Amino acid sequence: MSDDAELRAMLEVLASRPPPFDIAAYCFPEQLAFIQDPARFKAADCSRRAGKTVGIAADLLDTAQRHPNMACLYITLSRLNAKRILWRDLTSINSLYGLGGKEHATELTMTMPNGHIIYLSGAKDKSEVEKYRGFPLKKVYIDEAQSFRSYLRELVDDVLAKSLYDFNGSLALTGTPPPIPVGFFHECVHSDKWSRHSWNMMANPHLKLKSGREPMELILEDCARMGVSIDDPAIQRECFGRWTVDTNSLVFRWSDLNHFDDLPTGSSWSYVIGVDLGYSDADAIAVLAWSEASPSVYLVHESVKRKQGVTELAAELGKLVQQYDPLALVMDTGGLGKKIAEEMVARYSLPIKPAQKAEKYAHIELVNDALRTKRLFARRDSAFAQDSMLLEWDRDKSSGDKLVVSDAFHSDICDAVLYAYRAALGWLHTPVIPKPKLGSAEWLKAQVAEHEAAIIRQLEQRDQFDPALADDPDPQWRWQA
Repeated sequence: MSDDAELRAMLEVLASRPPPFDIAAYCFPEQLAFIQDPARFKAADCSRRAGKTVGIAADLLDTAQRHPNMACLYITLSRLNAKRILWRDLTSINSLYGLGGKEHATELTMTMPNGHIIYLSGAKDKSEVEKYRGFPLKKVYIDEAQSFRSYLRELVDDVLAKSLYDFNGSLALTGTPPPIPVGFFHECVHSDKWSRHSWNMMANPHLKLKSGREPMELILEDCARMGVSIDDPAIQRECFGRWTVDTNSLVFRWSDLNHFDDLPTGSSWSYVIGVDLGYSDADAIAVLAWSEASPSVYLVHESVKRKQGVTELAAELGKLVQQYDPLALVMDTGGLGKKIAEEMVARYSLPIKPAQKAEKYAHIELVNDALRTKRLFARRDSAFAQDSMLLEWDRDKSSGDKLVVSDAFHSDICDAVLYAYRAALGWLHTPVIPKPKLGSAEWLKAQVAEHEAAIIRQLEQRDQFDPALADDPDPQWRWQA
């Protein structure tokens, strides 16, 4: 082979090789500042489309290349969300730059040639916290942190923080401000013990490159479509990453005014049980209580369990029926729920009735009215209260009177409470009108009115009452026997 031919062959080989992966060149400045921050605990509160997820994928691969035989972990609400959000970016970078990571789509793992493993996983509820104990980790990302309930604190402080000891690892929380500025993510973002990074879609150069339009132009067009101004709280949160109070985005309107510690004493209580069936999601049970003494309804028991069988669910419901002797046990019988309900009625003699699911959104408003007027109460540490601050309307898919619940966060207990509240009878309460004290001016006035009414009834019966006398300030018939 001639020298020229050999040179051409070498150039062709070099040209066919993927470019080296340089994270500094791959990420834009705001991404890079967050990724390269040496703080062991850091948080990024960003708008949507800010590019944080791509930055996370790039950092996981860069960390894996530089630290052989270690492990990184990415966690969001569920494995399905982890696959939907991050897996595509992770595999794209691996393929584009020829990093050699062995992809396992079922396990959601990527094993690099140097032995480093990247894990993608989910932690939907408190029961999933324990599975991360014993993991020696170099780096952890918890994404969509705003959608986690209060168990996020335990996951971070009690479990994952200790898993970082082996390799002096780091942990980062990332997310978008939620409708209500509360929770562990909010605390971390505003804590001087966490390194904070904030940027929004305006900083993401890829958004303009892909859309061919300026981000602000897209935002203003969205505002016009929805009939809101740029100052709308949801626009401020989702497009600019700013912390605002945005109760209009919430499906349910629980607040601290709806908290209770103990049921009022001196009342005879009635109960109803609501059940929302799930398997991939969870079975949720809500027990509501009310009495004739008040129109208030109280969430006195709740249970949310994943992947349990019919036998386990029936056993739990049987115990609750025995404990509360409910006036009704209502269950979502849609789809396979009907067969499950019939099976439990036949085998376990449970008094199950189908939950009313028609006009769901009208009944959500009934529940919200009860929350606003302080007629529905739940403890602030309840799953219902926590989910109420996370469950949002999807404003992109909703239009006019057609409302769509966002799939960014799913609540099972909220549906169980909704079914139970529709069957509760707290609204039948009739307030007792107190009688005036004997001998008081109010008592004397009531006595005169009662006697006048009796005389009028007598005269009407005798056809002796002349309606023309009704305006007479002192008609003679008033004093006649």
